[in-house]
Amino acid sequence: MQPAVEQLLRSHIRLIDDWPAVGVKFQDLTGLMADGPAFSAVIRELNSGLGTEDIDQVVGIEARGFPYGAALANSRGAGFITARKPGKLPGAVHALEYELEYGTATLELHQDALGPERRVVIVDDVLATGGTAGACIDLVRRSGAEIVALMVIMEIGFLNGRERITERGVPVIALLSA
Repeated sequence: MQPAVEQLLRSHIRLIDDWPAVGVKFQDLTGLMADGPAFSAVIRELNSGLGTEDIDQVVGIEARGFPYGAALANSRGAGFITARKPGKLPGAVHALEYELEYGTATLELHQDALGPERRVVIVDDVLATGGTAGACIDLVRRSGAEIVALMVIMEIGFLNGRERITERGVPVIALLSA
């Protein structure tokens, strides 16, 4: 990534201390979506990270993975699928409870959303401990789909989330690190 693009992106990220729990320094990337040039730059950089990879669908992780994932899917002519919190999806779902750095959560995916021979990219805003992304990987794999990559805007390296993802055999593409 060019230094000017990195500077543009970083200028729209806020650090929020003690949220959602005491001791957590939250990386708020919503400012990247609020600024048209920054949001466009994020999607260009995500596309660049994928190169010429063929993908069928993008799975966005609730909630901040939705706008980034939907924009990436649209730019590549791919479908968009949501991985949601419990009770948000109608019909039959795969569900998985997982650990966060500050508690536990559950993620759900429609059972019929994906299938074998589908090439999928998973998108979220931040990779921290890898719990949420790891759960999403496991849910996508239940469908038989092939995961091309996990793409995130920000990776918080000291939390070692990348290790939890790469040990599942999924490459991580992160635009920024903290």
